[in-house]
Amino acid sequence: MNETNEKTSSGKKWGMLIVMAVVFGLIAGGVMYGVNAAADHINSAKNIGKTETVNNSDSSDSSDSGGSTSDSDSVPGDESVIEVTKNAMPSVVTISTMSVEEMRNFFGGTERYQVEGAGTGVIVGKNDSELLIATNNHVVEGASSLSVGFIDESSVAGEVKGTDADNDLAVVSVKLTDISTDTMNEIKVAAIGSSDDLELGQQVVAIGNALGYGQSVTCGYVSALNRSLSLTDESGNTINSTGLIQTDAAINPGNSGGALLNMNGELVGINEAKTESTPTGGSVDNIGFAIPIDKAESSLKELMNLPTREKVDSSEASYLGIEGESVTADITQLYGIPGGVLVTSVVKNGPADNAGIKEKDIITELDGRSVANMEQLQDTLEYYAAGETVDIVVQRSSGSEYKEQTLSITLGSAKEADK
Repeated sequence: MNETNEKTSSGKKWGMLIVMAVVFGLIAGGVMYGVNAAADHINSAKNIGKTETVNNSDSSDSSDSGGSTSDSDSVPGDESVIEVTKNAMPSVVTISTMSVEEMRNFFGGTERYQVEGAGTGVIVGKNDSELLIATNNHVVEGASSLSVGFIDESSVAGEVKGTDADNDLAVVSVKLTDISTDTMNEIKVAAIGSSDDLELGQQVVAIGNALGYGQSVTCGYVSALNRSLSLTDESGNTINSTGLIQTDAAINPGNSGGALLNMNGELVGINEAKTESTPTGGSVDNIGFAIPIDKAESSLKELMNLPTREKVDSSEASYLGIEGESVTADITQLYGIPGGVLVTSVVKNGPADNAGIKEKDIITELDGRSVANMEQLQDTLEYYAAGETVDIVVQRSSGSEYKEQTLSITLGSAKEADK
């Protein structure tokens, strides 16, 4: 299955130069949730943080008494990769999503279809009631439901706890009460390393749900550091990713959100993207990218501490009372306008109007959740009921600059607005 086919079936088409390793990672047929590996029990931690190095077995190659090495001897480093894999697998999960997409039909109208996707996540924390999993925003974006698969092949429903579209990060939560005791005894929170300490040529291991078949392992080396990429989806929303780790460890569709590990078994990156071709269309191999954990850490901490919400029933659906459009990265770069949702009109006496939101304001945050584009704002509102009062952050033009304002808005009823 090639990348082009995978992107077409998922409906998430990325730019010609750089494509997300998975855009919902759509895989035809069933998705394998389970993986097999060594077990450990979970460490209690609310926030992601540095942990002690995983204790791995020494893996030194030995020669026979004559000083020669047979063809059957292990390749140098093989035993270390095995130990890293055994220690890390209990921390890596599969993520399966269901989303609804509109597609144009033969007669010029549109029809809604359910689309299945597959990605990966890493267990990075636990609080009193939830297991917390880091992944890419593009893995869960637009998902109407999602399921998390653990190492023992069990799977449970999860919720998107929070997203950071600007950095392509998200946190998924799973209720501890939904996880069996046997599964809890087999999974663990990932050991967190330091991406700032990585050096060119350092060996790394990538684990992810490649092609939706279940967890698989690839290994390679750090090829470059501080790479910057521009990733564009079919809606025209652009993510400018900076400071990325480049590796030649294979990153395939389904690997998005998975673990990039150093040889101590520590998480040093969240796998994000791969290069598909050169600017002139030539094909390239073995160039993948990961978000450094030191860059992702502060964002993940904020997302992990957000209250978890479930989507509200359609009878309770809310609305803001605005029309808006996404401020794309190219517009931000050209004109210095903050990224977010540009308010193009405000419904008179609607929730936004009553809150003091004005035309040409740019919405950047709702209830502590970042808003990078119109699609994300609409997705976020699905978790809030009419009548709830929340803070909304806008950037408002003041002469030659924008100033941030935090307003309080009481959400209106979408049902009433449709009358």
